[in-house]
Amino acid sequence: MKKLWQLTLAAAVLSLAPGGTLCAQQAPSAASGTQGEQTIEQLYLNNSALRLVREEATSNDRDSKLLALASLRDMAENGKITGDSAAAIDLLGHLAVEGTAHPVIENLSVINDFPEVRREACEILGQLGGESAKNILLQVIHSDNEPMVLSEAVYALGKIGLDEGSQVSDAIAAAVVRQNAVAPDNNFAFAALLAFEKLAKKNNGERDPNAFQAIVTISEGSYVAIVHQKALQVLDELKAYSG
Repeated sequence: MKKLWQLTLAAAVLSLAPGGTLCAQQAPSAASGTQGEQTIEQLYLNNSALRLVREEATSNDRDSKLLALASLRDMAENGKITGDSAAAIDLLGHLAVEGTAHPVIENLSVINDFPEVRREACEILGQLGGESAKNILLQVIHSDNEPMVLSEAVYALGKIGLDEGSQVSDAIAAAVVRQNAVAPDNNFAFAALLAFEKLAKKNNGERDPNAFQAIVTISEGSYVAIVHQKALQVLDELKAYSG
């Protein structure tokens, strides 16, 4: 299902061109007798639902991976997993770089390059939030070249809102410059603008000069009118924080 930001941009383009929360629980340490966090493997072993999801997620079959994502999405929507659910985040991290960080090669071809799988994983990570989800999404925008995946990843980063030391805004800005130079994409540019906007709202403004330059790049780039307009709007909003 498309997001509201995707539908908003799509409308303009068409007019121009064709049970409880799962988390890392405490368990006795066999060595010391004290309490320690369970390993990822122990979390899988103690949760039959996640064991099944892991089997689907680690299959080389695209449809099995989509089934795993559907289960994880349902868990997220029902509050059964959160950004602190280590095993679930581990699975989503695997799926978010499916075919990029760990390609499966047969006959000199990558057989697990599934952009839709990576896109959906990024969306769920944005829904869960947290530091671990943020770090996975940063990895995605550094390593993925698919605009649909990049669009979801930057939007998810904006939704999470964590940006200590302008790490996130700087990474998004770099992705904008890179994508603009290779193949300007309206959806990605629009998603990046929304991400800058959300980050500013959650962090009381934007102080990263690279973010401002990226927005200017979009405002002057080869994009449809609604993207240019959004870029100018976001620039005005960011200026208002310091004004």
